[in-house]
Amino acid sequence: MSTLGPLIVGFEGLELGSEARETLLHPHVGGVILFARNFESPEQLQQLCQEIKALRSPELLITVDQEGGRVQRFKTGFSPLPPLGLLGRWYDSHPDRALDLAYRHGRVMAAEVLAHGVDFSWAPVLDLAGISEVIGDRAMAAEPEAVVALGRYYIAGLRDAGMVATGKHYPGHGSVRADTHLETVVDPRPWAELSQDELPFRELADELSLVMMAHVIYPAVCDQPAGFSKRWIGERLRQEIGFKGLVVSDDLDMVGAHGVGSLPKRLETAFEAGCDLVLVCQPDSVAKVLDGDWPTPDPDAMASLSGRAMLSLDEQLQVSEFRFWRQSLAQLAQENV
Repeated sequence: MSTLGPLIVGFEGLELGSEARETLLHPHVGGVILFARNFESPEQLQQLCQEIKALRSPELLITVDQEGGRVQRFKTGFSPLPPLGLLGRWYDSHPDRALDLAYRHGRVMAAEVLAHGVDFSWAPVLDLAGISEVIGDRAMAAEPEAVVALGRYYIAGLRDAGMVATGKHYPGHGSVRADTHLETVVDPRPWAELSQDELPFRELADELSLVMMAHVIYPAVCDQPAGFSKRWIGERLRQEIGFKGLVVSDDLDMVGAHGVGSLPKRLETAFEAGCDLVLVCQPDSVAKVLDGDWPTPDPDAMASLSGRAMLSLDEQLQVSEFRFWRQSLAQLAQENV
């Protein structure tokens, strides 16, 4: 029986062309990440996911960033989701309502995504709200205790729908202004301050199936970006925190990763540091790394990531409470445009 590889890759188009099909059949590929470029309608998405799943056994993992707010790849036919930052604003004055909303947000997102054949969204963002423009209102709150409380309810919503949770971007991206998509980013703060950003990951580690690393350099701990650092992955995340799930790099095409070297060198360094999976989102880049000598992730851990919808979307829509959740989220999203 074949196994899934460690590469989560992007491809072009609304359907699988011959080139994409050949790429996804490569043994080093373990899954795909879908973007707005791969989405036209719910019907088209469902057909695409069926085609991807039919390619391999075990089936490839299908993933997406469906956070809400600025980062929601599937829109037409899906509930508009407010940014997670709304949860923190509510938490300040109405914590019980905010926790309930966090659960609804995770539950509705996961139910809709799973219903169309996608296994999981790379969520939730556990960064603290701060000065980062690329994080911004993607973060739930500025206080770590609030992020822990809201994150726990959000994750419960995912779990009750049948989806695993990914905490990102470890050990915290919200307190640096620069964008790792566009430049090398350094967070010069001392450990006493960095540890506050790390707190949500520490507190929620046992509830996460995956942790995505930040491409930020934290000189107080290591002179390499966290996703390429044995200190951060092996010592902090694995040994001191005791995280037992899978560790995934952020997109290795991002400029914040370029200082490590060529694309193959980035993969090599990420795996050596302790990453189990890597994201290579640009289709042109995928071909450059398919023939490397990359480690195979644990098959049981990979199998545990598959989406397992507890109920069909049609069944859930028969429940008035679930319909209300969708309507309330859509209204809040409209108010936060």
